[in-house]
Amino acid sequence: MAVPTAAMGPSALGQSGPGTMAPWCSVSSGPSRYVLGMQELFRGHSKTREFPAHSAKVHSVAWSCDGRRLASGSFDKTASVFLLEKDRLVKENNYRGHGDSVDQLCWHPSNPDLFVTASGDKTIRIWDVRTTKCIATVNTKGENINICWSPDGQTIAVGNKDDVVTFIDAKTHRSKAEEQFKFEVNEISWNNDNNMFFLTNGNGCINILSYPELKPVQSINAHPSNCICIKFDPMGKYFATGSADALVSLWDVDELVCVRCFSRLDWPVRTLSFSHDGKMLASASEDHFIDIAEVETGNLMRIFCLSSLDMRPSLVFLALHITSSPGL
Repeated sequence: MAVPTAAMGPSALGQSGPGTMAPWCSVSSGPSRYVLGMQELFRGHSKTREFPAHSAKVHSVAWSCDGRRLASGSFDKTASVFLLEKDRLVKENNYRGHGDSVDQLCWHPSNPDLFVTASGDKTIRIWDVRTTKCIATVNTKGENINICWSPDGQTIAVGNKDDVVTFIDAKTHRSKAEEQFKFEVNEISWNNDNNMFFLTNGNGCINILSYPELKPVQSINAHPSNCICIKFDPMGKYFATGSADALVSLWDVDELVCVRCFSRLDWPVRTLSFSHDGKMLASASEDHFIDIAEVETGNLMRIFCLSSLDMRPSLVFLALHITSSPGL
């Protein structure tokens, strides 16, 4: 097991471009009514459950845009889709066809019936849950490890182990553009306005390109260690990054300034998720817990302790999942 990377204070974080680093963590004088209400709600829904999902390690999970389905991708070369029924998940279908591990998947931003998978078999596949079939297979040049769907639903971006990002037309299933990067590309994402494309890299930076021109706009020194993951909040006000330094940084989308850091994790931050209203941010690492914080203050909402993370072939499901639709 690797030795955990020590968390570093704000003085270790640098930034190029406009603005300066905000204080280490902006915390209000006391919990707000919202925080107190949500803490009470979490206390009443604090159980976790494990659902058998795959025969090997789970690599990726994602909620559909309407919050009704959860999809998972696994080292066993399959994807699974679960239907949310009250406080439990019911397995709907298993999706086979890839010849290698399914490393990442995502749903269409507005169509709750479509999702796409990225695999080490040098293909991506688009699936329709209504027919339970693959409706398109697109060949790519390398072993794919990350994927995202543009907010307008028109383009799919997929990155491979050789740090090549390919942009694929979601209707014609043909490549529109391809970019080779000279740095390690970890995770990719459009902003909510669909006019910028963000990449996190192995040098601790966030690289921003204009879209669709794909011209460099800015490079931000976000973390002193490998910048692993990135997530935009649904309201379009913030985005968050997670790093090997065990820190989560919250950034103002318009100013590109870090406004807050979250430092309760001890291991590299692997994944992030905002609640549907953008008020809460969940972060997870190799620690056996999930940290849920109020975005505006950094106040702790809840820590969910887990008996295991993704080393076993199961899904760990929180009784109250904060990443789903507003209807919950």
